[in-house]
Amino acid sequence: MKILIICSKKFYDKIPEIKKTLENDGHIISLPNCFDDPMTEDRYRNLGHKEHSEWKSEMFKHGVEVIEKMDAVLVLNLEKNGVQNYIGGATFLEMYDAFRLNKKIFLYNDIPEGILKDEIIGFAPMLIKGDLSLVK
Repeated sequence: MKILIICSKKFYDKIPEIKKTLENDGHIISLPNCFDDPMTEDRYRNLGHKEHSEWKSEMFKHGVEVIEKMDAVLVLNLEKNGVQNYIGGATFLEMYDAFRLNKKIFLYNDIPEGILKDEIIGFAPMLIKGDLSLVK
């Protein structure tokens, strides 16, 4: 399966091990936007509102193009700043794109509590609870 890993950049350090495991299981893995340069957005934000807005818009468009080529997304929803199973805004939008494009959605952990819980439930993700062997 072709799988895009999506998550907060705070979790990028967890990706190499997960990527290796999935590749050993025969999957083809694509990495999040700016994985190789996680501070890209901060640089655009520092350039000014217009530059950041234009860059962010292009990233959203690019994300859809990438997801169209995938069979699934794997959401790494880990603990961030005391929030269990964190899913940020951009990751939520990528999940929506995957849902809209009829792609499989795997959640690494349970659906987080919060205002978007019902929407995430509506995406019908498969909860793997850290067990990558369930990614099929």
